[in-house]
Amino acid sequence: MESNELTAENLDRAAGMLKAIAHPVRISIIGFLEDGRKLSVTEIYSQLGIEQSTASHHLGILKDKGVLLSKREGKNTYYYLRHERLRDIITCISSCGR
Repeated sequence: MESNELTAENLDRAAGMLKAIAHPVRISIIGFLEDGRKLSVTEIYSQLGIEQSTASHHLGILKDKGVLLSKREGKNTYYYLRHERLRDIITCISSCGR
């Protein structure tokens, strides 16, 4: 990040994104969405082995904080990473946790 990008607003938004990511379920969700993948709520909660309402709750937090975007296609809503570089953060977290 260049010094001209280090505004209070940008730092606040980045801190909010990091706080939103800082949960095991949310880290897993981001891990599933690598390489531009788009997944529905059903695909996400099935892969995680959690309730649909729990997955929706976590997806809502990630979307609200600007980590994810969603696109409605028919009856399904698909979620994907807003910034593919966020995947780098998850990779770093995974390697630090070993």
